[in-house]
Amino acid sequence: MENWKKDKKMLFEMIILTVLIIVQIVLFIIFFNYGKILPLKYIGYFCWVLSAIFGWLPIYELKKEGKVLKGKSYVHTTELVTSGVYSIVRHPQFLAGILLSLAFILISQHWSILILGIPVITILYKDMFNADKSGIKKFGDDYKRYMERVPRMNFFAGLIQLIKHKNSINEKNEKD
Repeated sequence: MENWKKDKKMLFEMIILTVLIIVQIVLFIIFFNYGKILPLKYIGYFCWVLSAIFGWLPIYELKKEGKVLKGKSYVHTTELVTSGVYSIVRHPQFLAGILLSLAFILISQHWSILILGIPVITILYKDMFNADKSGIKKFGDDYKRYMERVPRMNFFAGLIQLIKHKNSINEKNEKD
């Protein structure tokens, strides 16, 4: 009974999130040239590009490294993927959604898109915690160790950690 209630709540959240995103996209198209603060627009375009990167790379990485069974969607991995974009952030596609919503807000600079963006960003951020719980349930201690190494969504910290890790490996190899 508890799982049914949980599934029903998740379905309701997904429907709300989908509706909010669709309305935000429609309003973004309508108010595309509304904003006049150019630096915000440029930051918004940068967020949009990052969103595309964090949104599409996981599809490739999960198909390549996740040992997805034939005929299944890329999200149905049978092995924990920690390489590529997943070595920078744990939840790149949630981050992509947040960045896209933020891009809409910054490019349009219209209050209605901001109002819709707040719950979109909040729901996506909250869902990352649920994804971590699912990861622990599916992959156990391996996922817990992964959580210790890779940030949830802070890609700046993830890049710095990745560079430090690669440098330490290079230094170790040079000593050997």
